[in-house]
Amino acid sequence: MSLASLLPYDHAYAGGYPGLSSQALPTDADALDYLARVKAADGAGVEVGVATAVDAFFRDLKSTGQEYDGVYRTTFESLKACCILCGARTLNGALVPLAGAAPANNNFISDDYTRGGATPGLKGDGSTKYLDSNRANDADPQNDNHWSIYITSVQTVAGRSAFGSGDNVAVSYNYHRTNTGASAGKPQLQNNVAANYNTTGELEAPGLSATSRASSGEYDWVSGGQADVVTAASVNPNSYKSYVLSVNSEGSPAIYSDARLAFYSIGESLDLAALDDAVSTLVTAIGAAI
Repeated sequence: MSLASLLPYDHAYAGGYPGLSSQALPTDADALDYLARVKAADGAGVEVGVATAVDAFFRDLKSTGQEYDGVYRTTFESLKACCILCGARTLNGALVPLAGAAPANNNFISDDYTRGGATPGLKGDGSTKYLDSNRANDADPQNDNHWSIYITSVQTVAGRSAFGSGDNVAVSYNYHRTNTGASAGKPQLQNNVAANYNTTGELEAPGLSATSRASSGEYDWVSGGQADVVTAASVNPNSYKSYVLSVNSEGSPAIYSDARLAFYSIGESLDLAALDDAVSTLVTAIGAAI
């Protein structure tokens, strides 16, 4: 790692020293807008290495996509509420949204946030701390939606939820959850009935955990390096806002998680493999840059 890469990305010599050296700087307009908002929250711009990792992330999101109902959209365009929970200098900076509304911080303090290293992100306490994403589960179409979280440190207690919302009356759920009882899997539901719990069957592991639904009859999921398709009819989504490091249970936080997350997103359906590649590359690059 060079000393130049540790300069703030907007420093006079961020691009290198005249006649001696040069290095790449962020150029994507949306990335620069995001970095400027993070700087305003942090009080200083992030290092060149972090900024170029973010810039590459934006470009990766824009270079992939999929068609829905005859219209192509990029992965970037499918993100409607999203935070990069690493890289920023402060917790306030980490809660600056890449897309959508800023989340509401419930009880997190600066010590809960690690910006880089091997396990960056925001850590829950399993009892009181969560983010309100400020995006209702029914803000996206019933058959065109996704959610994702990127886990860097797994939760330690079974039956906890690192993301979601649930309406027990209408049996409409949308969340990540660890194993319950004797099961070794974690449910990943996308507006489906409770009978679909534990269909994934995989163990808790770091990495992207996500679902995406682009049709009424099935949804895709990825988690811990595994991926599959669940055949299940969609139901009307609940109207509760999704929580991060907890689940919104009919308007109240429940089954809090003590996992550490470096990213979350909510929005329209997308290519989960493309999102996984982009987020994994981002988190690794930020860890190496700090």
